[in-house]
Amino acid sequence: MKKFYVIIFLISFVTVSNAQMKREPSGYSFDKMVKAEERGHRYINQKLTSAAGNDYDVKYHRNNWQIDPALLYISGSVTTYFTSKTANLNQITFDLNDALTADSVFENGTALSFLQPAGTNSLQINLSNTLTLNQLDSVTVFYHGIPGNSGFGSFNQDTHAGTPVIWSLSEPFGASDWWPCKNSLTDKIDSVDVIVTTPQAYRAASNGLLIEEIQSGANKIYHWQSHYPVSSYLVAIAVTNYAVYSDYVPLTNDSIEVLNYVYPENLATAQSQTPDIISVIQLYDSLTVLYPFANEKYGHAQFNWGGGMEHQTMSFVIAFDHYLIAHECAHQWFGDKITCGSWEDIWLNEGFATYFEGLTEEFLFPAIWYNWKSDKINSITSQPDGSVLCDDTTDVSRIFDGRLTYNKGSYLLHMLRWKMGDADFFQALRNYLNDPLLAYNYAKTPDLKAHLESTSGLNLTNFFDQWYYNQGYPSYHIKWYQSGNLLKVKINQTQSDPSVTFFEMPVPVRFQGAGLDTVLVFDNHFSGELFTATIGAGASTVTFDPDLWILSANNSVTFDAALAVNENSLNDKVMVYPNPASDQLNLRFSAKEINKISIYIFDSYGRKIVDYSDYKSDKNQQTVSINSSSFPSGIYQLMITTDQTITVSKIEIIH
Repeated sequence: MKKFYVIIFLISFVTVSNAQMKREPSGYSFDKMVKAEERGHRYINQKLTSAAGNDYDVKYHRNNWQIDPALLYISGSVTTYFTSKTANLNQITFDLNDALTADSVFENGTALSFLQPAGTNSLQINLSNTLTLNQLDSVTVFYHGIPGNSGFGSFNQDTHAGTPVIWSLSEPFGASDWWPCKNSLTDKIDSVDVIVTTPQAYRAASNGLLIEEIQSGANKIYHWQSHYPVSSYLVAIAVTNYAVYSDYVPLTNDSIEVLNYVYPENLATAQSQTPDIISVIQLYDSLTVLYPFANEKYGHAQFNWGGGMEHQTMSFVIAFDHYLIAHECAHQWFGDKITCGSWEDIWLNEGFATYFEGLTEEFLFPAIWYNWKSDKINSITSQPDGSVLCDDTTDVSRIFDGRLTYNKGSYLLHMLRWKMGDADFFQALRNYLNDPLLAYNYAKTPDLKAHLESTSGLNLTNFFDQWYYNQGYPSYHIKWYQSGNLLKVKINQTQSDPSVTFFEMPVPVRFQGAGLDTVLVFDNHFSGELFTATIGAGASTVTFDPDLWILSANNSVTFDAALAVNENSLNDKVMVYPNPASDQLNLRFSAKEINKISIYIFDSYGRKIVDYSDYKSDKNQQTVSINSSSFPSGIYQLMITTDQTITVSKIEIIH
C-alpha cells in the first residue's frame, strides 16, 4: 500500500494535465543541465563582491543598446534613476568591467566627472549636487567596448546554422561585464526598459513585454518593458534571426502567454515540445500561487549555452526538453519572484527549481517519479559529506554544486514535505511567496524556515541544524520481530559525517504478507529506539522507506528473533512519572530482586546528560527524582540497566 498525502484540489487538474502531455521527458536530461551550469560557472573569475555601495537605491534603468550579433561588441547608454539612502550623497558607484569604456556621464543634461580606477571593475561618478535622504536623481552613462567574459556567461557571441547570435547570461556577478549596474543581492530594480537596435535581419529578446518594434533605416529597434522588480543578473538580451510563436496557458481567470523565440532550423521541434509548459505552469499555479509575472508574459529564447538560465519572464534555453523547461520555469517563482538574499542561500533558487521539476514527474509522469527520487539520493550519497548551506561563496563551482545546492537542496524540501504533510507544506510555500516583505524581493533561509514553522506549528530548528547547516546523511538498520499480532521494531542509525550525531525523522516502514499491506510511521528520536505495534496479520516482507521520503543510504532490514526477549522486562518494576515532565522527573522502583541499577538520559543528539552509574538499590520500593528544570524542551532517551535487563524508553520534557 503506497502511503502519500493528497491535495484534493489537484485531482481534477492532474487528470486534464496528463491528457495534455504529448510525451514523456527524454533527450536533454536534468543532470546534463546541472553539469553544464556547474562547468560554465566554474570558470568565472570575477570577484564575488560588488563595488557599488549601499548608499543609493535603484528605482529604474533605461537600457539603450546597439547590438550586431555578428560582432562581439556593445555600445549605448544606461539611464539610472535612484534615491539617496544617506543625508549627504555626492558620489555613486556602479559595477562596470574594466574592459568597457565609459565615454560620458550626464545628470539632467549636465556633464559629470567620473573615474574608472584600474583593476576595480567600477565606475565612480561625482554628482553635481549633494543629495539629501530619499532624494530622487538620475544619471545617464554612455559607454562602449568588448564585454568581459565570465566563463561561459555574461555576454557571448556565436553562430547557429551559420547565423550569428549574441546572448547574455549574468549569474552570479556577470551583469557588470556588459552594462553599468549594481551587482548585489540587496537592491532590486523597480522597473526597466530595454531598447535594442540591431540590423533588421535579427530580433531581440528580453524581459517583460515587447512595447514596440520600429523600422529605422537598415535597423530595427525592439523596445521591451517590465514593471516587476528584477535583480541585475536577471536582466538579459538575446539577438539573432529568431522565429517567433506563442503558446497559451489557460488558468482559472485568465491565460498566460508563453512567447517562444527559437532558431528557425529548430522551429518544428520546438513547436512540438514547448506545449509541455502548459501543464507545468498549471501545476505550479495549483501548488503555489499565480504565475508571478502574469501581467506580462513567460517565454523562452534559444541560445547556445549548455543548459538554461531563468531570466525574468523569459528563460534562455539550449533546447526545449521537459526537464529543462520545467526547471527554468520553476525559477520564476523561486529565484525571480523571491531571490536568494546571499549566495550562501542559493538553494532557495536551485533547490526549489530542482524539486518542482521533480514534482512535474510526480503529478504528470508518475511512472518515473520513483526513479527521479532514487537518482537524487544516489547523487547526494555518492560522497559522505557536504551541506546544503553554501559554505564557500568565493568558489563559484561550490555555489552551483549539482550534488549539494541542486539535489540535496531539493531533497531537503522533500523531507520537509514528509515531516509537515502536504497541506501544511504547500500552504507554507504559498505564505512564503505572498509575504509582502519577501515577494519581488530577497529572502534567506531563516525567512523560509519561519513560514514553515508558523504554518505547521513545528519547531524545525533541529531539522535545519541536521539537514541544512550540517553535513552527510543517515543509514538506517531496522530490526523487527512479530509474535501473533504484536510487532516489535528497533531502529538503529549511523551517520556518514560526524557533524551530525543523529538525524531525527519520522521513519516509514512497509509490512507485507498474506492479507497485509500497510505502512507504519515511527517517530524516531534516537538510535536504538524500540517500538511496538499491533498488526492484524503476519508480515513476510518488510521494506524501509518504500516511497523514498528520507535521504539515506546503506540501509538494512533484518528479522531479529532476539527481540522476542522482552527488552522492556523492567517496565513492570519501574514507574516513570510524570511523562511529559517539566521541572522534575521521577522513577519509582519496586523490584526487590534487583541488585544494581544504572540510569542514563540522552538528548536527541545522543549526548549523555544524566549518568547515575551503579546506582544501588536497597531492595525496597524507592523513588529517584531527577531535576529536569534545566533540560531544554524536547524528546529524550531514558535508559535503565540492571545486571539482568536493559530498558529503553522515550520521555518528553515540556516547559
